[in-house]
Amino acid sequence: MSAAPLLEARDLQKTFITAGGFSRAARRIAAVDGVSLELAAGETLAIVGESGSGKTTLARLLMRLEEPDGGTIRFDGQDFLAARGARLRALRREMQLVFQDPYASLDPRLSVEAQVGEPLEIHESQLDRAARRARVVEAIEAVGLGVESLRRYPHEFSGGQRQRIGIARALVLRPKLVVADEPVSALDVSVGAQILALLAQLQRTYALTYLIVSHSLPVVAQLAARIAVMQAGRVVETGSTEQILERPAHPYTRALVAAVPALPA
Repeated sequence: MSAAPLLEARDLQKTFITAGGFSRAARRIAAVDGVSLELAAGETLAIVGESGSGKTTLARLLMRLEEPDGGTIRFDGQDFLAARGARLRALRREMQLVFQDPYASLDPRLSVEAQVGEPLEIHESQLDRAARRARVVEAIEAVGLGVESLRRYPHEFSGGQRQRIGIARALVLRPKLVVADEPVSALDVSVGAQILALLAQLQRTYALTYLIVSHSLPVVAQLAARIAVMQAGRVVETGSTEQILERPAHPYTRALVAAVPALPA
């Protein structure tokens, strides 16, 4: 008997209403329209689609950063949408987010130590100062930065280094699930490749489960075991990375694969 998935969503729905103007009426847009998916512990699932496909909205629903209009979400065997209070906080500490923009996601007024340690202050306030610092040091070294970086501020780091700090902040709680929303889209290609390699290394070290949101098939192909392709709020195809890239079944998926530039011979 196979283990229950770490994350399971069924028939998720989210509709936004656009404001009308003098010449047009308000419109209802189904950003997420009946999406179901499963994510096993230790797996990497990528959600891929063009801008406006609903992939980021779906990720926000799965983390309850936004509430769905309908559907169910189970996380670690529990009804995530029914969770309230202490139970909701306990579940949320097990899922952490790596943001798209490493320049906007860090507070310029706080040191690296304060920012990486902030989740511990919120979720593990029982830790004393020495224990909290030890966890922060472990996280910052795990992402390839030295202890001396803890006293510095975001403006002193490059974009790739800032993304490493953001990953350390997500890692410090030792979560079960990490959601990465376009984690390398704001970085140069070579720096992005280093961040992807780091994410793969951290997954092996900490037995992490990843949900990767991206518009780029080449990016997710480096990390994901499975890919879910979104178009207009719906998942139109799900399969192994090999199947999606080499034998795409849906016309939209075939168009995405065909749009990937070929490397010169």
